[in-house]
Amino acid sequence: MFKPKYTITHSILNDLIGIAEIKSLVAHTPIMPRQELKLRREAMIRMIHSSTSIEGNILNRYEVEKVLAGEKVDAPKRDIAEVKNYRDALYYITKLIEKKQKITVKTILEIHRLTTKNVLDKEKCGKFRKSDVYVVSRRGNKIIKVSYTGPIARQVPKLVKNLIDWMEKSKKENICPIIISSIAHAEIAAIHPFADGNGRTARLLATLILYKSGYDFRRLFALEDYYNQDRPSYYKAIHLGKNYQERAQGDLTNWITYFSKGFAHEMEKIYNIIVPLSLDAKMLKKIGGHVYLDKKQIKIVDFMMTMGKVDSKDVQDILNIKERMAQKYLQELESIKLLKKIGKGSATHYVLNI
Repeated sequence: MFKPKYTITHSILNDLIGIAEIKSLVAHTPIMPRQELKLRREAMIRMIHSSTSIEGNILNRYEVEKVLAGEKVDAPKRDIAEVKNYRDALYYITKLIEKKQKITVKTILEIHRLTTKNVLDKEKCGKFRKSDVYVVSRRGNKIIKVSYTGPIARQVPKLVKNLIDWMEKSKKENICPIIISSIAHAEIAAIHPFADGNGRTARLLATLILYKSGYDFRRLFALEDYYNQDRPSYYKAIHLGKNYQERAQGDLTNWITYFSKGFAHEMEKIYNIIVPLSLDAKMLKKIGGHVYLDKKQIKIVDFMMTMGKVDSKDVQDILNIKERMAQKYLQELESIKLLKKIGKGSATHYVLNI
């Protein structure tokens, strides 16, 4: 049974209240769809760049953007694969939310598989580790210090299942999703259930929990940016013991404080960005009220932003509709200047018009 220890301090409570207030303001601040999609695209790039960078990926933000756009980048194949993998995992998260599926052990395994394909050996992708794991500090090829020892391999499946059970129970008890997300992040890092890719899996799981709970903030934020700006603080906050036994018995209050403060910081940044872009009543009337996209349009744009482009066949699959209707949706998005048509005939596809 997983029973995390923590205290909701005044600092944490103030951050949670502040986040809730900004959540409402962001939800009701109208901006042009083209501007919103540009901000969402930028947030996704920052998210992917920061999360992979934390793990040693050498691509800069501009190179990440080029990879996501399908352009060639002179960089190690592994680094390029990690960027594409993170994009695919984010799209998987989007599909889970659309289908309103519960988070299960299989969900975590699939997130890991997508995150590590063509990076880890195939038999290790989406599979719990079969051996013990250690987090070490190195100087060259020499191990200087063992900073953390994970639980023994045979305990991993049960520990992950216990975390999932706790998440489900906490949801029913109306525990704040930000608290659940922060603890899930820390626990996956503590269990270290995989041979590699544990940090990325933990951060993606935290994002999934927030998105599913309505804390997506129009997907304009990249909490990973906060971690990456000061990695020593991130490592210090999430390092709560020398081994899993110490972590399991330790108190998570300091980590939750760090997590909630970082989340509040990122939300304030979002609000400060979109307020100057907000539209008044006269402007809304002038542009014909084209401020929010409907659910089907959002699905199309989400796919295009994640994969870099979209065509008629993609839309048919996404919405389960016939070709004629798919073309109509794409033409509508083109007419309001959100998408730009590229190519002719069977090669026709659409990209974001920014």
